[in-house]
Amino acid sequence: MTLRRQIGFFLTLGSISSACLAQDTALSTRIRERMQGFVDRGEIAGSVTLVGDGDKVLSLECVGSRDREAKGLMTPETIFRIASMTKPITGLGIMMLVDEGKLSVDDLVEVHLPEFKGLQLVAERSGDVLTLKPPARPITLRDLLTHTSGLPDASPPGSPTLDLKNNPTLADAVKVFAKRPISFEPGSRWAYSNAGMATLGRIIEVVSDRPYDVFLKERLFDPLGMPDTTFFPSPEQIRRTAVTYDRKDGKLVPVASSKIAPVPGVRYPNPAGGLYSTAPDLAKLYRMVIAGGTVDGRRYVSEASFAAMTRLQTGAIKTGFTDGMGYGLAFGFVRTPTGVTEALSPGSIGHGGAWGTQAWIDRKKGRFAVLLIQRSGLPNGDASEMRREFQGAAFE
Repeated sequence: MTLRRQIGFFLTLGSISSACLAQDTALSTRIRERMQGFVDRGEIAGSVTLVGDGDKVLSLECVGSRDREAKGLMTPETIFRIASMTKPITGLGIMMLVDEGKLSVDDLVEVHLPEFKGLQLVAERSGDVLTLKPPARPITLRDLLTHTSGLPDASPPGSPTLDLKNNPTLADAVKVFAKRPISFEPGSRWAYSNAGMATLGRIIEVVSDRPYDVFLKERLFDPLGMPDTTFFPSPEQIRRTAVTYDRKDGKLVPVASSKIAPVPGVRYPNPAGGLYSTAPDLAKLYRMVIAGGTVDGRRYVSEASFAAMTRLQTGAIKTGFTDGMGYGLAFGFVRTPTGVTEALSPGSIGHGGAWGTQAWIDRKKGRFAVLLIQRSGLPNGDASEMRREFQGAAFE
């Protein structure tokens, strides 16, 4: 990339304020019209969308309201709870430590977290009675990264639960998860596991000897220039955070406490879904991803680690919340473009979030696309019409 183009990219991301800047007029018009339609129909209060090609921003569009009651409009500086879009970022942290020789994705989890020794498997369930047995093998980091560990999010009968009244740490939470029996033999099935991702965050803490959130700030967010990407937004950032809305009786209604505490009572940095961010911040991250783990002369993950993250790791196992999906290491992987993913190329990677946010990177087309909305109550955020229409426009 030439110096002129590099400067242009950062000027685009760094100097925009209340007005959105479009580099590709036709692309931006398509996206704006489609997203405005969802606002007009009362499906969402507003959105911020960004499409980039690694060198520059092709489209940055803001429509609708950040806060309908306060009459605050969406702007590039609007902050969103990106929920499970945090997961691939946790995966990047793990692969950085792989590159340093401090761990391997095939390590047993119990090597780094002894509380997982002796983990049991549910052999039979009869009402509230569980029959347990040892699994054929212990769980590995690869199992956690691909959601094939069997580690459940819910506590089965008789299992300890996390006491949210005493301000638990990430270490406290993971110790509770380690006492839960797994649901199936490791590597045999896919089941989305927030507990598994939280465990990876704790491993980052133990291996790096740094708090999980501090590690990501020092190794990713600060070097990439992502000042609004955080687990703990400041009062000023909270004021810029979009309100989350649900749709009831055909009308959008704000969700109580929708700007803070993505998981009620949780105050530790949640590796499975606790990040807040903006479209310009995320563009800097995905610019690095689309370039294969390196940007502006700095390599964040090695070629080998990046290849492993973006390669299908789950074989023929059915994964994800839409058809045709597989999993890499912490990234969703498009095996066969189908339905909502039909605009993407095979091998595209990305992830969604609980409130309808999405980010997908199509390296074959050389383009990434970020959709930021805050909508509760969607039957399936990964299969939303907002995603389908946006990605259809972004990747045409």
